[in-house]
Amino acid sequence: MTANAFRNIAQIETSLWDSADQLRANSNLTATEYSMPVLGVIFLRHATNRYQTALQAIEADQAAGTMPKRPLSKADFIKRRALLLPEVARYDSLLNLPSGASLGGALVAAMNAIEADFAPLQGSLPKDYDRFDNKLLENLLRCFDSEALRNATGDVFGRIYEYFLMKFAMQGAQDNGEFFTPPSLVQTLVNVIEPSHGVVADLACGSGGMFVQSSHFIEQSGQETMKKVTFYGQEKTPTTIRLAKMNLAVHGLEGDIQEANTFYEDKHRLKGGEHLWGHVDFMMANPPFNVDKVDAEAIKTDRRLPFGLPGVNKDKHVSNGNYLWISYFHSYLSPTGRAGFVMSSQASSAGHGEKEVRRKLVETGDVDVMVAIRSNFFYTRTVPCELWHFDRSKPAALKNKVLMLDARNVYRKVTRKIYDFSPEQQAHLAAIVWLYRGQQSRYLGLVHSYITRLNAEAQGVDTTLAPMLDQLTQSQVALETFSKAISTLKDAPQPAQESWTALQAALNEQSQATQAFMADRASLITGLQAFGTTVAASGTQASTDNATQIQLRQSFDQHAEAAKGLVKQIDLLYKLAARSAQQAQALAAQLSQHEGKSDKDAATRAAADLLDRRAVNKSLKQLDEARHTAVEQLKACAYTHRQMVWLQERFPKAEMQDVPGLCKVVSRADIEAADWSLTPGRYVGVAPAEVDDDFDFEQTLRDIHVELADLNREAVELAAKIAAHFEGLGV
Repeated sequence: MTANAFRNIAQIETSLWDSADQLRANSNLTATEYSMPVLGVIFLRHATNRYQTALQAIEADQAAGTMPKRPLSKADFIKRRALLLPEVARYDSLLNLPSGASLGGALVAAMNAIEADFAPLQGSLPKDYDRFDNKLLENLLRCFDSEALRNATGDVFGRIYEYFLMKFAMQGAQDNGEFFTPPSLVQTLVNVIEPSHGVVADLACGSGGMFVQSSHFIEQSGQETMKKVTFYGQEKTPTTIRLAKMNLAVHGLEGDIQEANTFYEDKHRLKGGEHLWGHVDFMMANPPFNVDKVDAEAIKTDRRLPFGLPGVNKDKHVSNGNYLWISYFHSYLSPTGRAGFVMSSQASSAGHGEKEVRRKLVETGDVDVMVAIRSNFFYTRTVPCELWHFDRSKPAALKNKVLMLDARNVYRKVTRKIYDFSPEQQAHLAAIVWLYRGQQSRYLGLVHSYITRLNAEAQGVDTTLAPMLDQLTQSQVALETFSKAISTLKDAPQPAQESWTALQAALNEQSQATQAFMADRASLITGLQAFGTTVAASGTQASTDNATQIQLRQSFDQHAEAAKGLVKQIDLLYKLAARSAQQAQALAAQLSQHEGKSDKDAATRAAADLLDRRAVNKSLKQLDEARHTAVEQLKACAYTHRQMVWLQERFPKAEMQDVPGLCKVVSRADIEAADWSLTPGRYVGVAPAEVDDDFDFEQTLRDIHVELADLNREAVELAAKIAAHFEGLGV
């Protein structure tokens, strides 16, 4: 999917959420009350789209003679990853109900009809629509009935569903938001264990995000998910299981998800009747942290605890359930299985019985990668965490080694309270794992993708600069024409003469800045074209040779600096153009207000009409839009270049090496000497202080704006709650 496509989907997601959440706010419903019905509507819109797409394909096959003309069956639709929707469950049927009909009742009937025809969803779809106001439901349905959504594909709806899950998680809906693991963390787990085949299990599956991200990973390699893997999940909360089943269905996936408390239950059986235990190819999970009420007597002989109980208190409860999860995850793995899971940061250095379990685990040689994550990655908790990874088929050279990766200084600020990883940061963390595993070609492939991307961005710079320059020239010519006309006025009032002098000074400064910009622009474009020529001449070496990649990046260093300088010049030109426009409008206002009845006075007032103020404002707005496009293109070049710098400065030989404050490969002896700790920060040390040469003042202002917007929104919400409480008290 292209960058523009992602941006368009992001805009759709934001717009839909704003509309849907506004409806919720006006209805006085809580996020928990509202979340399932909204997700059900998204599912219904998606199911209708899939049905219509499948129907068109079937009709085309029948017209072409590749399929006989006969009554259609469920199987005809299922093999096209769609449901044979009864008419009552089709989105357009609901929108076209006669006036006065109960929309809530119709939605319940639609959900019942779908469940009756599709066994995996039985008992999962929301059916409490009849409690909602008819007008709210109508507005909600229309919210998801835009032209863009009527033609949207499954990928789009999958993203929208996940986006709404994330937003409801941020609001604390459904079990305090713990049903949803932040995508950044799930993606990191997927990137390390690479679930590509066989049995994929999540024994604390929440809303099924691990399965969905695994599917994305498989499909990015051109494979069909359901032909490569089988999903097995356990979850103890019925409402969350419903979320997971809908999430899978929206993505065209299926899975065996059982209601169970994994501490005590192991419900799954494989197709041959065997237990899941010992047969999982890829285990993924984000289990609840620090559970302290697990009955030790009930699990003391559980075969899923090969390293023994981690510690039992006087009440015969396991004092902390973290190592139960850790032991379970390891025990489920097949002899070649991998696991990746989120865990409390306390667990990696916990003492007493937990340390003993950890020692035994390290001695298996299966601990593979440990990743430390800073606080504020979760939506409803601020705690830091760590990502654990096991690999039971590590090569001999790595069997007694562990990659310690401290990613606490790697993050992107989303809101005042929430951080995540950018796509590039995700790729860099994965690249470190590749180097640890000796997969140098993958690392070089990533750098080559940056070179290709950078070259494309560089060759697009002049295309974005041209419209801005055209707009700047048009604006400047119009103001200069007005200024020249005013200069011919005789006996103009003194204030107008002063304003004209100020306008001339502003136009002169703008002209000088434009000339300087044109010279620097020409120099940069020549350099970027030369870079493109060099990239083309490098051929396959650019994708396979580290030295060539470093040379290419270094050849762009000066262009990156020039691009950043040009951004500042563009911003200055816009400010100068805005000042010139302001001076011209002030002058025109003074001339139009001139009093007197002589011909000279009339000429003075008429001169004011030579400036079309509306056109000036429109031109300035268009200039700002063109400026923004040009600046973003230049910044994209500098940003992509910076990604290569980040990698190549840390791994100059394209080989694994210790990087202070970031990563270190440690031996079992190192871990034993550190009291069997698996905390990355204990090994990687502290990164040297860096001078931020790329400090982005504008981005800093955006961050401040984001924080201020969050605070303002929280203030409004708090004021509304206070007012509601006072109203409830009759005050």
